[in-house]
Amino acid sequence: MTLALQIILVITSLLMGLSVLLHKGKGGGLSSLFGGGMQSNLSGSTVVEKNLDRLTVITAIIWIAAIIGLNLVMHYGL
Repeated sequence: MTLALQIILVITSLLMGLSVLLHKGKGGGLSSLFGGGMQSNLSGSTVVEKNLDRLTVITAIIWIAAIIGLNLVMHYGL
């Protein structure tokens, strides 16, 4: 059980990192520093961005559940 949760945690961590990096810059910060801020204001929200948002949220929920499950298994020895 512990090994399965650890594998799920690693896979979701990688997926979440990739999905966050694929997002467009929407505010100030490093993306607007290099000229990305003007482009993101001109383009609207597309279906791909909405699906990427959903994937990121679902991956984050699975990631949090794996952390909680792993913590419970380690603490209670289920």
